[in-house]
Amino acid sequence: MFISSAMAETISIKNVLSGDSNLSQYFAQQFAALTPAKVVIALLMGLVVGLLIAFTYKKCYRGVLYSPNFSLTLIMLTLITTPVVMCIKSDISLSMGMVGALSIVRFRTAIKEPLDTAYMFWALTMGILLGAELYIVAIAVALGIAVILFVLTFVKFKGPDNYLLVVHYDEAAEHDIDTLLKQMIKQRRLRSKTVTRTGAEMTVEVRLDNKHDLVAHVLNIEGVYDATLVSCQTDAGM
Repeated sequence: MFISSAMAETISIKNVLSGDSNLSQYFAQQFAALTPAKVVIALLMGLVVGLLIAFTYKKCYRGVLYSPNFSLTLIMLTLITTPVVMCIKSDISLSMGMVGALSIVRFRTAIKEPLDTAYMFWALTMGILLGAELYIVAIAVALGIAVILFVLTFVKFKGPDNYLLVVHYDEAAEHDIDTLLKQMIKQRRLRSKTVTRTGAEMTVEVRLDNKHDLVAHVLNIEGVYDATLVSCQTDAGM
């Protein structure tokens, strides 16, 4: 009886030691190719690159309402993509499973500005490069794209600004308004026109090269009650 209990105790001790050995082997395999130091370095690099992308987006934004949440989204995309690529780059089966899982996910968020999609791809690409531990390449590519965007935004593609000119006037003054717009504005397009018994309202989309006071000239026309110039942003050109 004493011998059997001793044998049972010995077997349990061996099982515990075997379990500890398997557990240590499991953690050793987990951190064989992916050490905590590598993860921390990759996340820090992802934060730096994500901040650079968000800063570039803020300074190069040409829309009406800037969204700080989208800038935060760009940073998060870079940070999230980085560890995912680090995990799947050395495991083919895991990478195939990740691709299959992402292929059935449908994102419902609508992207209003086409350029915002390019910024999202930029953030994802940087996360892939950082996850592959190509830090120098990622920094060089991020800086290069940022410089190109700044140049294209403020130098090459800085064109006339779009405005909506809203005029309330008497119908008799319409001819004088059209004549003035033809003289002062090269690019214009009638958006809407409303005629009531008390007068008329006309909305014209215009593009101004110079900062001349268009509203003051319109108000000088006899029969014009008021004029408003509103900044607008259009996806297509005139």
